[in-house]
Amino acid sequence: MSRAWNFSAGPAALPVTVLQRAQAELLEWDGAHASVMEVSHRGKAFMEMAARAEADLRELLAIPANYKVLFLQGGATQHFAQVPMNLCADGQRADYIVNGHWGEKAATEAAFYADARIAASSLADAYRSIPARATWELDPGAAFVHITTNETIHGVEMRDIPDVGEVPLVADMSSDILSQPLDVSKFGLIYAGAQKNIGPSGLVVMLVREDLLARHPRPLPKIFRYAEYAAADSMLNTPNTWGWYLAGLTFQWLKEQGGLVEMGRRNAAKAALLYAAIDGSGGYYSNPVEPSARSRMNVVFNLHDAALDPVFVAEGGKAGLLALKGHRALGGIRASLYNAVPIEGVQALCDFMTEFQRTHG
Repeated sequence: MSRAWNFSAGPAALPVTVLQRAQAELLEWDGAHASVMEVSHRGKAFMEMAARAEADLRELLAIPANYKVLFLQGGATQHFAQVPMNLCADGQRADYIVNGHWGEKAATEAAFYADARIAASSLADAYRSIPARATWELDPGAAFVHITTNETIHGVEMRDIPDVGEVPLVADMSSDILSQPLDVSKFGLIYAGAQKNIGPSGLVVMLVREDLLARHPRPLPKIFRYAEYAAADSMLNTPNTWGWYLAGLTFQWLKEQGGLVEMGRRNAAKAALLYAAIDGSGGYYSNPVEPSARSRMNVVFNLHDAALDPVFVAEGGKAGLLALKGHRALGGIRASLYNAVPIEGVQALCDFMTEFQRTHG
């Protein structure tokens, strides 16, 4: 077996030790004489595992006691609609800050359940920056303000948590959650698809302030109401048991690595290494994003000749560098540097870039 360096934007690389432990426990987990996927989610062993996973996540993020942690399904895309379903009355305004594809999609889906207004957008510069806070046209009566803290396709990251006053701040943090320390208390609700820094696809982790769970703006089936999941400890129906288990292993791994301060240091170092290789190439490679908004998680760049893109991707694959093709909407190259990608992998990519420039320059 030979594992390559995986730069996929998602589903993305998982820590090797997490995969090895899951492999070792696949047939018989925790003395249960069965796989974690085969035991009852309401049994003692699974309930203890679920509680431990939540406790570890609370410790990692220093989550305040007045926030519920939910382990949900549907992917972040489902919650583009489900968040306004739970937080907005019919016709009530919700403000959206759009700095890329996913923020745009979130606003589009929200429009079925709210007066979703684009309060600020960087579309005019092709989503290469974050709209300046002074330009945001916010409504103090809005149900919430929605941001996407990291845009995987355009490679832009919101470095600072904005102050939006008394209106709850809602964030899609699918691609940068757990990448560095975070002040959860500045948010009303955070949701994140698991397949970047948490675990496998099919799981969503949500942190929601308890007062927001008390909102009942419209009639909803129980299966769509977050308060029902909170009351049932995320077991309103059968959850994604495999995803929850792997998320728990990842939380343990993060603690063993030194927590989010250490992950923030590593992620900054990885991103700095790759951006230095791009900026130091004399224009052979280029990154279009405003430097202050450059993502640490998803580094997008272009070759000086777009005709070389497929050659770069193909030769990179042969060199053990996976998933470097840019998103179909933008083309170019993209390297995702999530928590499980070590700096050795980034160095291997930088060395390949230098050699590719030498042989194809």
